[in-house]
Amino acid sequence: MSRRTVVLSVVTAALVLGGAGAFAVARTADEPPVLAESSVRYTAPTAERDGSVAFRTEVTAPSGVKSLKVLAWPEDGPFSEDELTAKDMAEVESADCAAAGGDTVVCAYEVPVTTEDLAGTVPGTWHVATLATAEDGTTAFADRTATFTTR
Repeated sequence: MSRRTVVLSVVTAALVLGGAGAFAVARTADEPPVLAESSVRYTAPTAERDGSVAFRTEVTAPSGVKSLKVLAWPEDGPFSEDELTAKDMAEVESADCAAAGGDTVVCAYEVPVTTEDLAGTVPGTWHVATLATAEDGTTAFADRTATFTTR
């Protein structure tokens, strides 16, 4: 094999591998955040103490995680007729997130539930909706990330 053929082969291989690497970087830059290991715990209030709704999840985004909005909503509530959308999540509260290594953060959201709160709510199945936003602006919306039941 001539020196020219070897050099041409090396240059071609570098271009192919470089192009594949650039494609991989471009592809991951536009990937939306991904939620994993989501869980919710509902504790009913009593006469002696408040209860709570506690939600936890892991969020991964190649560009970093900017925020995670969380909303608990009753299955038999207003969003049963008009579907909940990402736009509806714009004004809800954000979870507290902490770095967990790499592109992943662990986010937690907890809200107290009093007996007065419970008296004014719909008993039954509730869902936790989430809107994750990455640093690059990509989003991931789910209206049923987790489910719990009240009585």
